[in-house]
Amino acid sequence: MKSVQRVAGAVEVRESELPIPGPDQALIRMSSCGVCHSDLHLARGDWKFATGDGPLGHEGIGIVEALGPGAEASVSIGDRVILGLGGTGGEYWCGKCRYCIEGEPRHCANSTGIIGTFAEHFAVWAPSLVVLPDSVSDMEAPLACGGLTAYGAVKKLIAHRVTPGRTVAIVGAAGGLGHYAVQLAAAFGYRVIAIDVGADRLKFAEDMGAEVAIDAIEAREVIARDFGGVDAAIVFTANIAGYQLGFDILGKKGLFVAVGLPATSQGSFEIDPFMMFFKDPTIIFSAVGTVQDMRELVELAARGVVKSHISRVGGLEDLPAIFDELEASAYLGRAVLTINP
Repeated sequence: MKSVQRVAGAVEVRESELPIPGPDQALIRMSSCGVCHSDLHLARGDWKFATGDGPLGHEGIGIVEALGPGAEASVSIGDRVILGLGGTGGEYWCGKCRYCIEGEPRHCANSTGIIGTFAEHFAVWAPSLVVLPDSVSDMEAPLACGGLTAYGAVKKLIAHRVTPGRTVAIVGAAGGLGHYAVQLAAAFGYRVIAIDVGADRLKFAEDMGAEVAIDAIEAREVIARDFGGVDAAIVFTANIAGYQLGFDILGKKGLFVAVGLPATSQGSFEIDPFMMFFKDPTIIFSAVGTVQDMRELVELAARGVVKSHISRVGGLEDLPAIFDELEASAYLGRAVLTINP
């Protein structure tokens, strides 16, 4: 079978052995894969904790083709499923430790992440799969991580007492994750302030449901003048400047939700202790989601509440070019690879 590998810093399509599903695993004949910004960082070796060679891809939709022992308790052959659950915690978790019981399986000491969906076939832990209705198309593969991560971040608003009707800034609103968050936050009743760069991206964010869209260059001044700061800022952009902006536009008692992971080379952002004192903010990180979150998101997609905006489609062989375009912000929303048509 064909699969995408990172080899000596280059992205290559290679012939690989067909996986054999082990205990509790399902073999998936991949239909489509989303291209996530995390895939780009892994391909480029941008993160200090992940610089080696190996397979790429962690979002996908496909058909269950074979089952390992015990997997029949979760799925059946012929089921069309979505797989991903984000970069970490999506492959396996124990279900018994304090983190699993508290709904945070990515912190489980035994958790492993899904990696390698840019392939014609992929073997995966069957309990992590969610069966799809026919109304959710193969083009919704980016829901597996991008949509799920955005959904998990928006759900944290309620958990931290930011109720519908209050102002929420989405930093990186026209991106692969941000455009989901705009749709979801607007649907849940928040006043969505979209922040991005460029007229086309701002118009796109407004089309997704934002009440107002503001260029990042003007955001500090406009938000201070018109809103007196926001009740929450969710930072999806994978650069340190976005982190700094998200903190700077917070109002008093604001919630800062970090999601995007910048390249290690960008360093850190700064927080003035006196601004911590004056704002008294809550600062959290939100990563990926759970199987139950994925079920909820699939239902929202089936009802038309949230939809992937796909503006780039290609095959496995097109991935290097798509990575270059993603790095240059050459397209809005998401890219999808079609496999095994």
